[in-house]
This record gives sequence, C-alpha cells and structure tokens, in this order.
Amino acid sequence: MTTGGWTIMILAVTGMTGLLAWCVYKVISTPGSSEHIHAQTDIDPHDRE
Repeated sequence: MTTGGWTIMILAVTGMTGLLAWCVYKVISTPGSSEHIHAQTDIDPHDRE
C-alpha cells in the first residue's frame, strides 16, 4: 500500500473512532438524559382520532 493510502486509512479510522468517542461521551455526560428516553407506546401518531 502506498503512503497516501496509509494516510487516508489512518485519518478515516481516527476520525470515525473520534466521532464514536465524542457521541458516547455526549450520551453519558448529558445531565437528565434519562427523561428523554421514550418507548414506542409513548409516541402518539394522532391518526386514531
């Protein structure tokens, strides 16, 4: 593999790993996030009226 290929692969893997880590951090560190979790039965589609 060429140097350019290695560079692109390392940047892509690092970027995706960083994005995953940031998303996990945001989910864990957000205060009051348990109030925002809803089940399917909580969703009202308003089509049964």
